[in-house]
Amino acid sequence: MFSYRHAFHAGNHADVLKHFVLVQVLEYLNQKDVAYTYIDTHAGAGVYSLDSAQATKTAEFETGIGPLWDRDDLPGPLAEYVKLIKDMNPSGKLRFYPGSPYCAEIVAREEDRLRLFELHPADAKILADNFHKLEQHQAANGRRPAARGKRVIVNKADGFLGVKALLPPPSRRGVVLCDPPYEDKQDYKKVTDMLNDALKRFPTGTYAVWYPVLQRIEARNFAERLKHLPAKSWLNVTLCISTPTPDGIALHTSGMFLLNPPYTLEPMLRQVMPYLVQVLGRDAGAQFTLESGEATTAKKGGPRTA
Repeated sequence: MFSYRHAFHAGNHADVLKHFVLVQVLEYLNQKDVAYTYIDTHAGAGVYSLDSAQATKTAEFETGIGPLWDRDDLPGPLAEYVKLIKDMNPSGKLRFYPGSPYCAEIVAREEDRLRLFELHPADAKILADNFHKLEQHQAANGRRPAARGKRVIVNKADGFLGVKALLPPPSRRGVVLCDPPYEDKQDYKKVTDMLNDALKRFPTGTYAVWYPVLQRIEARNFAERLKHLPAKSWLNVTLCISTPTPDGIALHTSGMFLLNPPYTLEPMLRQVMPYLVQVLGRDAGAQFTLESGEATTAKKGGPRTA
């Protein structure tokens, strides 16, 4: 049950897609003065050391943040994401990579709330410790008071279940990120069940789902099933960095599926995704797809590839 550890995959191409999109969603919410709640159903450890034994064993960051690190031609929105990571590596050397909770913490404002769920006992403790250290560092630098009350709450609990008690959020503004490991095939069903329930409780919320594109039967039609959830609109973007391997094991493609996405997200992705394909692509099979639609109708933009 607790075999998955994200440290092996930190900073890879899937993380780049997930965290880049997440930053853009939160930046959009920041444009309005009303506070919002960020909910992370599978928060992980929060921060990862890329020179740790786990990270160096696979060196997956070389498929993602690595090739972007020294680029001087990054599109504006992508540059914001890379700057966030560079700010936590003041030496200029890529040593630390932020998970989604840390990305949200940096982008969110003082009045916004973070609710983080992590069921893995070791990662839940590391996550809580990381945020405690971050709080102390910020207080020492005068950024935020040491006693921040309930702005950030870390829960050692199942996010699929825990999210129910948090919807709708007090301000009726919020985003839920759901990115389980999918090692258990039941995760696909749990995601759709959770979203069905969440949309009843908080129909205007933004829901972002990361998913791997794999050969297993549960994964093949996952995005298609998400399109039929009762949201006002949806957006689906995938990034493929290489031709699938014959054994179908390696992760070469992942996607971000958003329900009720910001209207600014699709045009921005149409500009940035070709760049990611160019820089992260490893062979002629590299491409992206981007499509959107409304409610449960068949209206949508056809997949676009590069």
